[in-house]
Amino acid sequence: MKIGIVTDSPSDIPADIVERYRIEVVPAILVIEGKEYVDGVDISREEFYRRLPGMRRPPTTAAPSPTDFTVRYQKLLSDGCEHIISIHIAEKLTSIPNFARHAAREFPEKVTVVESGSLTLGSGFQVLAAAEASEQGLEISAILEVIRSTRERIRVGAALDTMDYLRRSGRVPAAVTAIGGMLSIKPVVELCEGVVKPLSAARTTRHATEALLNFLLSLGPLERLAILHTSAEGRAQEFLEMLMTSEARNRVPREIRIVNVTSLIGTHIGPNGLGFAAVKA
Repeated sequence: MKIGIVTDSPSDIPADIVERYRIEVVPAILVIEGKEYVDGVDISREEFYRRLPGMRRPPTTAAPSPTDFTVRYQKLLSDGCEHIISIHIAEKLTSIPNFARHAAREFPEKVTVVESGSLTLGSGFQVLAAAEASEQGLEISAILEVIRSTRERIRVGAALDTMDYLRRSGRVPAAVTAIGGMLSIKPVVELCEGVVKPLSAARTTRHATEALLNFLLSLGPLERLAILHTSAEGRAQEFLEMLMTSEARNRVPREIRIVNVTSLIGTHIGPNGLGFAAVKA
C-alpha cells in the first residue's frame, strides 16, 4: 500500500528528509507588522531572526487553512497514495491539528490525522519514524504503532535566554513566568504533551546551557537527537562539543543534527535560545 506523509512547517523536518521521503509540508503563517508571510517561503529563518529584536510590534502566528491541507491530501491521492498519515504539532499550542482533521473529513477513511503532542523535531522525529516505516512496507496499523512508540520516548528541553517573547505570547504557565520574572534568570524548561514545564533556573547563559546538558544526560541512551537553536549557531555548537566530551558521548547517535528552528517557534521564544529533541532508546 502506497502511503503519503503530511506534516507542518513547525515540525522542522530538514529539507533532505522531506525530499527523500517525499513528505508534504504545509507551511504555517507569520504575521509581521500586519503583513502575512508564508513560513519558510516568503521569509527565511535567518532574515526573521535578524529582524526580530527590532520589530515595533511582536509578530504573531497563524495556522494554515483547512483548504491548504485539502490541496495536499488531494495531490497525494491523485499521485496514487491509497492512504495518508498527517502528523502535526501539539494541539494545546495551535489549531493546526484541528484544521487538518477538518480537511480530512473530505476524504473518508483515506486520511489519518495524528497529533504529536510536541513541537519542532519532537514532532518531526515522529514524522521521520512514520516515513521510514512506510518505506519498509508496513501496514497502516503498524506505522501508527511506530509513531505511538516514538512519541512515548520523545523528550524536548530548552534553555531560554529571555522570557520576554514567551511572556508576551500568553502561552507560558504561571510557574515558568515566576522563574523567568526573577532578575537575570534563564529558565530551563521541558515541553511535555504541549505543556511547558519548568525544570530549573540559572543566572547566566552558560549555567543554563550546563543545566540543559545535565537534563539531556539524565535521559540515558538515545536513538535520535537534534540540537535546536533560535539563531544561536555558536551556542548550539558549544553544546554539541560539551556533549561529545562528556562521559555520555557513547550513548548518543552518530548523526546529530543542529537545527535553526522555524520562525513560528522563534516568535514565542526569541533569539539565542537553545534546546534539544531526543528519542530515548
